[in-house]
Amino acid sequence: MRVIVTVIGNDHVGIVAAVATELTKLNINIVDMSQTIMDQSFTMMLLAEWDDQQLSLADAKQALTALGQRNDLTIRVQRQSVFDAIQKI
Repeated sequence: MRVIVTVIGNDHVGIVAAVATELTKLNINIVDMSQTIMDQSFTMMLLAEWDDQQLSLADAKQALTALGQRNDLTIRVQRQSVFDAIQKI
């Protein structure tokens, strides 16, 4: 399964490390990533993939949402196909 993960929040040390560590724990591979800081606001978008026979989308969303809550971030996970379709509208 391929998904787009977006991370938004106030910039602070360790955001990329925290997200990458959680993805590693979930056995989710980062395929591509872009991040920037604009006026103390951190934004990151990444393309990730994993075997959905091993981990459901719902479980991945739950784990990443919980990570966001612990780190004062908004983390959203969306299937790449849905993300691509929305961008075409």
